[in-house]
Amino acid sequence: MLWVAALAIGVGGGFVTGGKIANLARLRFRWPWLLVAALVVRVATILPPFTRLDASRWAYVAALTAVLAWTIWHIGRLPGIWLVAAGSAVNLFVIAANLGRMPVAPELAGELVQRGQVGQYILMGSATQLNWLADWIALPGPLERVLREAYSPGDLVVAVGIAMVVLLAMRRRPAETRGRIVNNPP
Repeated sequence: MLWVAALAIGVGGGFVTGGKIANLARLRFRWPWLLVAALVVRVATILPPFTRLDASRWAYVAALTAVLAWTIWHIGRLPGIWLVAAGSAVNLFVIAANLGRMPVAPELAGELVQRGQVGQYILMGSATQLNWLADWIALPGPLERVLREAYSPGDLVVAVGIAMVVLLAMRRRPAETRGRIVNNPP
């Protein structure tokens, strides 16, 4: 849900700064199906019955690795994508340090409190690593009611990155391609 909010903020910011939605349609990605497949796998691992499978955590690690690789591959093509790559790298680091699971703060863990682990998530405790980079952040005030989940610092960096990519892409002039301005002779 945070990513959808980031997209909406990016589009709103793009319009406010004079951007055009048509500029988003002009974006050309390398291997877009890789990103789509990785995101589908990522979402599937948090849905029943996959949350009960131990292998779902490794599918999640593979999907996050694919997202990270794809974002790094697009750094020169999409301004702002480096933020998405940085946030994804931080999340992957935490998950790898916890053997394929993202720790979640007990006060934000929901059903994890009863089960200890669900899919790629594990209840944060003294046995989990890098808890300060794990899912411990709840959004403040009215945002918490809409985006009721636990977020990691990496998740927030990814969200800012998504908003920046969309905003900057909307503001691009049509003559800009692959991060360079094409000069048209007079």
